[in-house]
Amino acid sequence: MAKGILIAVSIGIATVLLIVIGTIWPVSTAVFFAGGPGLGGSASTPIAASRRLANEIHQHALAKAYSSLGNKAQFTEQEFVSDLTGSTLSLRTYATLDTYEVRPLHESANEAEIALRMHWSTVVGTFEETRDLHLVKNGDHWVVDWPLVKKPVVPPQVFAVNYLRWDVIYRGAGDDWGSQDVDAPHVRIIDMHPVNRAEGVVVLGELLNEDVVPAYVSVRATLLAKNGSVLASEDSFDKISHTLLPKQVTPFLIRFPGVDISQIASIRMDPISVLVSASADPVIEVQNQKFNGPPAASLNGQLSNQSGQIVNIAHVLTTFYDKNGQLVWVAGQYIDRALLPQTPVDFHIPVPADLAKNIANERTVVASYRSGSSD
Repeated sequence: MAKGILIAVSIGIATVLLIVIGTIWPVSTAVFFAGGPGLGGSASTPIAASRRLANEIHQHALAKAYSSLGNKAQFTEQEFVSDLTGSTLSLRTYATLDTYEVRPLHESANEAEIALRMHWSTVVGTFEETRDLHLVKNGDHWVVDWPLVKKPVVPPQVFAVNYLRWDVIYRGAGDDWGSQDVDAPHVRIIDMHPVNRAEGVVVLGELLNEDVVPAYVSVRATLLAKNGSVLASEDSFDKISHTLLPKQVTPFLIRFPGVDISQIASIRMDPISVLVSASADPVIEVQNQKFNGPPAASLNGQLSNQSGQIVNIAHVLTTFYDKNGQLVWVAGQYIDRALLPQTPVDFHIPVPADLAKNIANERTVVASYRSGSSD
């Protein structure tokens, strides 16, 4: 009985102490229990100074991060914030720094170079970037020079608008159209096959809009076992271009974690389409594509926005084929910065090394999203 009372009292005291500590030092306490060094961490070494800066970015304490920079006289606080969050609405705008890594590159008595690799989280997954930091020793501590990425300046110019556009008029609540309505566009799966991977089965394929009107599309795949039961059912999400103009083709990729191909007897595919308003603008051109083989297999290239409109989010999707034209893999990348008119932006799409040896050619499409657009 006495032992139980002692334990209860000890838990009560510990709880009170944690509440007091959390009240007095709320941010640093949360960072400590999250495994971070706290916003007021040491800067006595290049690694420590880099980690402190990264942690301030992680906590979105950007004013404090800016004030600690050694080269802040070269740019304003707003330019620093825009460099991290995007100067125009994009994936960066609402991204959060999830984790980071620091790696020493070079160090002398008074200068150092540190590679800061940042992993950002967004609503469509993660993206990574690496900044090479230059640090200088100032007395007993180190300060970071931030490598600011300058915002491209788009010169004044005029763009002729001559693109196709489709608008849809739907029946309103007070309209008397009888049974008349607009049919869904005709879409068709033109290729599909499963691929067994270590993490599970992946269903790859291509979908064609064979109609004369645009369609918003998706694909559902259902895996059936040998006894006819349903193993799993999943929709395509981000590895598909959802808006297809007439006669356009999109790849799709659907993942089934934890499922082995030996368990599957058949796959039921259900393409879904809805008529939507759409336009052929903005035009995004894919330039300078280059496929790099194993071991670090990837497709590199550039996107160039050929329109006069800002593209807030661009999604690059590439279908890889073997020498016989058979589908090998589907991969993609969301561009974290907005595409400004006539301003090339790099993209980098990794490819599994074991599949890369089978790739002979590829086809790349770009889906775009603009703020305030219903296309």
